[in-house]
Amino acid sequence: MASRPAWTSSTTDLLKVGRVTKPHGLRGEVVVQLWTDQTRRVDPGSELTSAHGILTVVWSKPFGPDRYIVQFEDVVDREAADGLRGLELEAEPLDDVPDALWVHELVGATVRDAAGTALGTIASVEANPASDLMVLESGGLIPVRFVTAHDAAAHTVDVEIPEGLLDL
Repeated sequence: MASRPAWTSSTTDLLKVGRVTKPHGLRGEVVVQLWTDQTRRVDPGSELTSAHGILTVVWSKPFGPDRYIVQFEDVVDREAADGLRGLELEAEPLDDVPDALWVHELVGATVRDAAGTALGTIASVEANPASDLMVLESGGLIPVRFVTAHDAAAHTVDVEIPEGLLDL
């Protein structure tokens, strides 16, 4: 099973939001796989940080459920596009999405059950088709859909899970 990328950069406060998978066409377009549901990351004028510096989106269009064909400023031919292959893309966290659960806020948070009992600390979040999974430091898995409350300031996540879920 392929591992998902770390969601936060190891050197900055930026979030990893996607990756250039390959060139597309002859005029510098690339296929970008987004690791976020915030598709505005590839809206015209968006700036994404990469190992090659800032990449500014000129235009984009959907190319599947999580992929977009993207034209970046100053990437004008297939050779330049091929030079971006495999490049991870980072961006500033978004603060204007109400009730959103952000991976960078979940990791390190204490998970509590309905009675307020601490169940553990979130070590990571794994993508899963049915519901993303919060991975506890103990190895326990809790689907994100069981989250009932989240307090980013207090670094807590309240969940209502089925009895025995963590006994497996």
